[in-house]
Amino acid sequence: MDRMFRVLGFWTLAIALMSLAGDMIPMSLIFFFQTAVFVILGYMRLSERTYILLFWGYMILSFGGFTYWSFFKMTV
Repeated sequence: MDRMFRVLGFWTLAIALMSLAGDMIPMSLIFFFQTAVFVILGYMRLSERTYILLFWGYMILSFGGFTYWSFFKMTV
């Protein structure tokens, strides 16, 4: 499971670099931060249960934030 967090770090780095190339600076900074967190967590050698709980927490936070932003902050 620790390898999957490093894979998540790789993909968030790819998204961060693409958004940086497209001049979306705030988005790229968010994804660079996520990359650092995923890579650090990937090298911490935590238990399988801890990795799953961290992933579920990340998913709930990201989906909740995305839903809030798209419903309340975006203009039609």
